[in-house]
Amino acid sequence: MWKGISTMGQKQPLMYGNPKYNSQNEFSLSQLWILGGSFGQDLNSIEAGWQVSPDLYGDNNTRLFTYWTSDAYQATGCYNLLCSGFIQINSEIAMGASISPVSGYSNSQYDISILVWKDPKEGHWWMQFGNDYVLGYWPSFLFSYLAESASMIEWGGEVVNSEPDGLHTSTQMGSGRFPEEGFGKSSYFRNVQVVDASNNLKAPKGIGTFTEQSNCYDVQTGNNGDWGHYFYYGGPGRNENCP
Repeated sequence: MWKGISTMGQKQPLMYGNPKYNSQNEFSLSQLWILGGSFGQDLNSIEAGWQVSPDLYGDNNTRLFTYWTSDAYQATGCYNLLCSGFIQINSEIAMGASISPVSGYSNSQYDISILVWKDPKEGHWWMQFGNDYVLGYWPSFLFSYLAESASMIEWGGEVVNSEPDGLHTSTQMGSGRFPEEGFGKSSYFRNVQVVDASNNLKAPKGIGTFTEQSNCYDVQTGNNGDWGHYFYYGGPGRNENCP
């Protein structure tokens, strides 16, 4: 996972595929987090990206999703439109819709672009998919800290590890390949940017990386002209080095 400091929002294209999962109650996702407050009971979070979640959707399709919470996932917030919160204004793309085509190993690679920014007048957090689709917004009244600004942005992958039979799950993150395999094999985020207080896109600063179990899932960062700030991430989960 990659994290950086920002005040407003962020933009990035992220590669997507169809990660394999271990059981119905596990999921694999790739997303951005826009965070306000501390990692305690009052954490505010806006999240968007793609996920494979058979428990939520009833299939193993790769799907566009949003999430929000204003109390660290305790009593507020939900995915997509499963509760009041995110207000959708676009009827062309459904929240929770399947994304197709998906990237293949040593085959064609596809990515999606997500932009989230804060309206300086009304204070709402808006979400754009691709270059043409403004999907909707999270009203500022949903939040305490995020009603003013964000304090941290994170990008990366996440899986549920239910430790079947006492072992690490084999649910894949990203493409299920480690980042050192590179383009065409490993999943990536590219052209990562943040939205500053003047609503301008710029390169992130104060960036660090972290992973809970690098033998199961890992991350590698880089920077070049075409891709700007980017990183490869993911892994297979359980393997000989991740029992």
